[in-house]
Amino acid sequence: MIDSSTLQFLKGLHKNNNREWFLANKVKYEAAKNNFLQFVETTLSAIQKFDNNLNELTPKQCVFRINRDVRFSKNKDPYKNNFGASFSKGAKKIIAAGYYFHLEPGNSFIGGGLWMPEAADLQKLRQEIDYCYNEFSGIINNKKFANTFGTLSDEAKLSRPPKGYEIDNPAIEYLKLKSFTAIIPLKDAEILDKGIVQKTTEIFKTLSPLVHFLNRAID
Repeated sequence: MIDSSTLQFLKGLHKNNNREWFLANKVKYEAAKNNFLQFVETTLSAIQKFDNNLNELTPKQCVFRINRDVRFSKNKDPYKNNFGASFSKGAKKIIAAGYYFHLEPGNSFIGGGLWMPEAADLQKLRQEIDYCYNEFSGIINNKKFANTFGTLSDEAKLSRPPKGYEIDNPAIEYLKLKSFTAIIPLKDAEILDKGIVQKTTEIFKTLSPLVHFLNRAID
């Protein structure tokens, strides 16, 4: 489903991230973009079979623009070196947990959850984990989940318990988190394999109980 020419375009963009090169290769970009959109369309259709919260989502709503917002960034490259797709209810109109596919030569990954929620939502998530720790623990310690992802990412994890929680709380290591995401890397060979849609769908299905738990907490 993902063509080698799509990876080749992204490799070329990484080496030549400028407007002149991009415009000169606009035809290759359009072909790569359409190829990725086809992958997203097929994947979304498969996800909707087990997550009806995404039934109103369209493929174009899932795909991020390749143009970068450089207004507040030291990196002034005008384009991203990747294609990304986020599958979450409400698309980009609301903050919600969901599934994510990142296509970048040598640095692709798949996963999901909720990344760096705002303070009010973070408080709700911590409260839900504290109150429903047995359920939460059952999700992330499920054999299939653990074999697929290992555990949750500890990006930006606090070194001390957050305010209002004691160090002996059985959920304390998860209450210290500021993001609730699980990801696994993908090699280029896996990306180009004809079974990539099935692989992606199975991984997202394994992740779905966590996504539903997180969304329940912030709804």
